[in-house]
Amino acid sequence: MAIDTSPSQVATSALQAIPFGSIIGGPLKACIEAQAMAAQTSWKFIQEVGLNTNPETGQREAINVSFQFMQNGHMAQLNVPLLTIVPIPYIAIQDIDINFKANISASSSSVSEKSSSSAIDAGLEASGGVKVGPFHMNASMKANYSSKKDSKATQDSRYSVEYTMDVAVKAGQDSMPAGLAKVLELLGSSLDVSDPDGTLEVSERTLSLNGNNVTLIATYKNGSGLFDPKAITIDGIEGNIDGDNKVFKLSNPSNYIVKAGQKQVTVTVKAAAAEQPAAAKG
Repeated sequence: MAIDTSPSQVATSALQAIPFGSIIGGPLKACIEAQAMAAQTSWKFIQEVGLNTNPETGQREAINVSFQFMQNGHMAQLNVPLLTIVPIPYIAIQDIDINFKANISASSSSVSEKSSSSAIDAGLEASGGVKVGPFHMNASMKANYSSKKDSKATQDSRYSVEYTMDVAVKAGQDSMPAGLAKVLELLGSSLDVSDPDGTLEVSERTLSLNGNNVTLIATYKNGSGLFDPKAITIDGIEGNIDGDNKVFKLSNPSNYIVKAGQKQVTVTVKAAAAEQPAAAKG
């Protein structure tokens, strides 16, 4: 009896039917989706933690952390962008290992058995007698016949299919993109130590009139370290904003008080010196 090859064919078909696309593509797709979620989480963190919307202009501004400390016997204030002192979550998948193992076994066995037996026993038995002279003879005859035939056929076919898959994903804090690193570098350079009450500076404390008026330039940084020329005032004098400065034209000899926030500076304008009389001729 020929060996049945159908189990082998079934096993081969089972191997061909394994969904390799789903087995390999499924974990890869999940990793890509996880990476996209990580990027969205980073962007959401930057917007919710590091940025704020100015209610007046509607512009997004970096949130600064300000605190005061003692420096050289004076109280100073440190202003630093929040994004530069907190870690930004930027998780990236570094390695993906997919290990797949398929174990398919098939077996077929066939057993054929045939046996036969026969027995013949022949004889003749007759009952009768013949007497010849002083002799007497009896004869008997017996005959039988038997035959036996056995046959056995056995067929056994087995197959099994087993496959396992191990997926290992390694992720960690990745280096930031070049654009984000540059932004944080710029924010880091904006770190500033300022006076909590602001800083007011003027071009000169004492001015002399050499004509109709003299020019005074004033600069003011508020407690947050920002230039605020609009806050600079002199009572009775209008000034013009020029960039980060405010320019005043002073025409009368007097003492002028320049104010901004909690700061003030006194500027003295003196009259022009009288011309010296010509030396007498001898």
